[in-house]
Amino acid sequence: MATVHHWSGQEARALRLALRMSVRAFAEHLGVGIRTVSKWEQLRARTRPRPDTQAILDTALSRADAAVHERFETFLNDETGPGTGQGRDGGGRVTVGRASGADLEAWADDLDRTTVALARQDFTFADSLIRRWTHRFPATVLDNRGLYLLARATTLLGDLKRDQGAVLGPLSATSDYTTARDLYGQLGIPRRIAQIDLSLAVTVEMSGQLVTAARRYENLADDPRLSPRDRARARLWVGTALSKDGNHAYAAEVMTAAARDFEALEEPEDWSVAHQKIALAHRGAGDLTAALACIGIARTTTRPGAPLPQVRLDTAYGHILISDPATRDEGLRVLDTAAHTAARVGLRHQLAAIDSIRTRAHAEPGRA
Repeated sequence: MATVHHWSGQEARALRLALRMSVRAFAEHLGVGIRTVSKWEQLRARTRPRPDTQAILDTALSRADAAVHERFETFLNDETGPGTGQGRDGGGRVTVGRASGADLEAWADDLDRTTVALARQDFTFADSLIRRWTHRFPATVLDNRGLYLLARATTLLGDLKRDQGAVLGPLSATSDYTTARDLYGQLGIPRRIAQIDLSLAVTVEMSGQLVTAARRYENLADDPRLSPRDRARARLWVGTALSKDGNHAYAAEVMTAAARDFEALEEPEDWSVAHQKIALAHRGAGDLTAALACIGIARTTTRPGAPLPQVRLDTAYGHILISDPATRDEGLRVLDTAAHTAARVGLRHQLAAIDSIRTRAHAEPGRA
């Protein structure tokens, strides 16, 4: 999520636009006078709100949803970035590069829709929304605002391919993330660069380079460019890489610390996911009692929703159940359900993981 170290009228205006509020509505939303907001609009970077008002703006931004944060960064980058390249065509209409302002607004809206589609694992629709714009506006015809939208689109394309399990090669998530990182570097947005570095570390882990992935996660867990939530996620993923590499006991300690971070940050979904991963570490260490306790917490606190989180949870639960001969058959049924869902929505990486677990279960009953 976006953060602001020092507010000026320029950042305040970008927040108003991102919230899609009038000057009057924004003033009422913050609890300040209309004249105050009008002053911000007029003087922009030449005025700074008082410290108590800066705190109010901090709160308003922190409580906004992800779509508002995305629009906030877009508007702010459009106003502060060098070389916006604006002009007018023969009909007097404002253009930005070869994309009009209306085009960029529509593109931003489609990226918000893409985020929702990816959360639901509607990959076909998400891909069509992304390529509708990336095919139309290559980087060479875009100004800074357009480049920011292109970077967002390329990042989302990387997320799509990562969720489908395509992590290596010229048409993979790694390739898209690298392109997006270059674009954010060109725009000079360090927080976004760090987020891409975190996504690249995930692709390294998914490709089986566990030690390398763990080292990258460790570095990012202390990276000030990232938000506290992203740093906690990096700490959690250190544990996942360690557990996959066989270092289960230490991995459980690392992930338990990350779970405490999520609790302090009031991030219930991440807290639930952490217990799911801790459960697998306990399973790997041979402590099925602790594994069942943690997976029970994850199952009772995970809210019903998109297929991918459910497949991951069912896979973890099934993996734990088949580790005990007494619950092996139940575990295989749970894995069958997870595999059916994964196949239906195109989660190839998850399907491969389930097949691997089932193969080991059949080869070594009770030791999967």
